[in-house]
Amino acid sequence: MRQLFILIQKEFTQIFRNPFLPKLFIIFPVMIMLVMPWVTTMDVRNVGVAIIDEDGSTLSRRISSDVRAAEYFTVNDEATTLDKAHSLLEDCEVDIILQIPKNFERNITSVEPEKLDISANAVNATKGSLGSQYLVQTIGSTLSKYMSEQGVQQASDLIAVQNRYNPTLNYRHLMIPALMIMLLILICGFMSAINIVTEKENGTIEQINVTPVGKFTFVLAKLIPFWIIGLFVVTVAMFVALVVYGLAPLGSLWNIYLATILFILGFSGFGVAVANLSDNIQQTMFVMFFFVIIFMYLSGLLTPISSMPEWAQKFTVFLPPRYYIEIMRSVYLKGTTFLEIWHNFAALGVFVIIFNLLATITYKKQV
Repeated sequence: MRQLFILIQKEFTQIFRNPFLPKLFIIFPVMIMLVMPWVTTMDVRNVGVAIIDEDGSTLSRRISSDVRAAEYFTVNDEATTLDKAHSLLEDCEVDIILQIPKNFERNITSVEPEKLDISANAVNATKGSLGSQYLVQTIGSTLSKYMSEQGVQQASDLIAVQNRYNPTLNYRHLMIPALMIMLLILICGFMSAINIVTEKENGTIEQINVTPVGKFTFVLAKLIPFWIIGLFVVTVAMFVALVVYGLAPLGSLWNIYLATILFILGFSGFGVAVANLSDNIQQTMFVMFFFVIIFMYLSGLLTPISSMPEWAQKFTVFLPPRYYIEIMRSVYLKGTTFLEIWHNFAALGVFVIIFNLLATITYKKQV
C-alpha cells in the first residue's frame, strides 16, 4: 500500500507540474458542454412504431397498412395492448405509439371527432420530432384520401401528438448526457495512455522496472489519478449542464456516478493496454484515435443505433460506450432506476474486468 500511495503521489505531481494539463481538465469539459450541443445533428431512419387499433374498422386497418408500407417505419407487432406499448416505449424498443381510438371511423365526420393519439419517445429529440412528423404526414395522406372518397370535407385536428421524456424536443437535452462520454474517453483514455508512453520515451519507466514494484501496483498507480480526474470532469460537466441549460438528472446521481466509475475503470484500462503495446506517442495516438472514431459513430452518440445497418447494430454490443450512453440518457431524461437498466451496468462491469486484465497482462516488466 505504501508503494501504491507513493506512486500515485508521483503521478499527481507529474500531472500538476505540467502547466497545461490542470487547465485542460477544467477548460475542456466546459468548452465541450458549451459548444457541442449547438452544432451536433443526426439522421433518422427505421422509426419503431407500435399501433394500438381499438377501432378495428376499415379505416383503422387502412391507416395501419399505410404506416407499415411507409419506408420510414418499422412496426412492432409485440404491442398488443396500450400498457405493453408504453413498456416498449420506456425500454426504447419502439419510438412512437399510434393509438386509434374506438369508434374513430364512425365519429370522424362529427362535430367533435375522436383523435388519433401519437406518443413519441422524445429522449432523442430529433428522432422523436421527425418520426412523429413522418407519421402525421403518412396518416394525414390516408385520411385525406379516405375523406375524398367519402365526399366529405376533412375535419381538422384529427391527430394529437405527445412528446414523452423531452416535451420541448430540445436536442441539446439528448446530446448533453452523451457528450460526457467524449470527455471521459479523451481524458481517461487518451491521457492515461499517453502518460505511460511518455515515460517509455523519456526512459523513466525503465527505472520503475528495476524496482520491487509489482506490475499490478504500477498499473493501478497509473490509473487511479485519472479515475479521480474523470469523476471531477463529469461533475464539472453536470454543473455546466445545470447552470447553462437548466438540465438536471431526473434519476439518481448515484446511478450516474456508478456508471461513470465503471466506464472510467474500463476505458482507462483500455488506454493503458494500448500504451503497453505501443512504442511511442504516435502509435498510441493513431490507435486510440481509431477506436474513438468507432466509439463515436457506432455507440449511439451521434446516430441512433436503430438507424444503423443490422450488422452494425450487432457490432455495437461489443462497444462499452453504448451502455454508458444508454444509462446516462435514461437516468438524465427518464429518471430510470438501477433495476430497470441493471444489464447495462453489468455489461460495463464485464468490460472493466476484461480491459484491466488486459492492461496488467500486456505490461511486461523487464528487469
